Amino acid sequence: MSRTFEELLAEAEEVSVAGWDFSWLDGRATEERPSWGYQQLMSDRLATVSAALDVQTGGGEVLAGAARLPPAMVATESWPPNVAKATELLHPRGAIVVADPDEPPLPFADEAFDLVTSRHPVTAWWSEIARVLRPGGTYLAQHVGHSSVFELVEFFLGPQPEEVRRARHPDDERAAAEAAGLRVVDLRFERLRTEFFDVGAVVYFLRKVIWMVPGFTVERHRDRLRELHERIERDGPFVAHSTRFLIEARKPA
Repeated sequence: MSRTFEELLAEAEEVSVAGWDFSWLDGRATEERPSWGYQQLMSDRLATVSAALDVQTGGGEVLAGAARLPPAMVATESWPPNVAKATELLHPRGAIVVADPDEPPLPFADEAFDLVTSRHPVTAWWSEIARVLRPGGTYLAQHVGHSSVFELVEFFLGPQPEEVRRARHPDDERAAAEAAGLRVVDLRFERLRTEFFDVGAVVYFLRKVIWMVPGFTVERHRDRLRELHERIERDGPFVAHSTRFLIEARKPA
């Protein structure tokens, strides 16, 4: 017997959204993965350098999956629950987690790192990335692209203006990286199918990815959530499309 609308909401409101682990959504939502396999690419690079920085590490889950960390490994994170979670995961690996507001400047000296990585940064502060990289150093990251999951965003917020839909476009990120003095050596973009199988999955997702629908709460958006629940019950999974791009930028030697 399927759970009621109220039961799905209550369950999704109570579960913790700390960290960057989405395993609670197993069986309730799916998302295609980019073909390039970011975590393996990152892991391979980390094994070849002596000092690296992972920016906006979340709960440290992606970095903790690397097979080998360099002798000097630092991660930054701004959200206190994630700082605690990342510390718990990464300290046993010898990595230092620094609480940082995710705004310039990065709290490190010039030319401190051979490699800077990031998975899904909210903002890439390109001038700061360039500053902390050693000559010949590399930024390797997977970014969320423009209009990601906007079918869901616009279900709650209505049609968005073009400047909002274009935010985080890979062409604009390339231009910003180059303006900071970096040379983009790889840039790949993919649009990936995402499905939500029940309204609880949507509530969990929007509680966790808080910038998608700013100010989202179950109470504030209850009417739209009920419409979404009825639509899923009638038509099947709610389908959206996430966007991702891999970017590799090098600081001239």
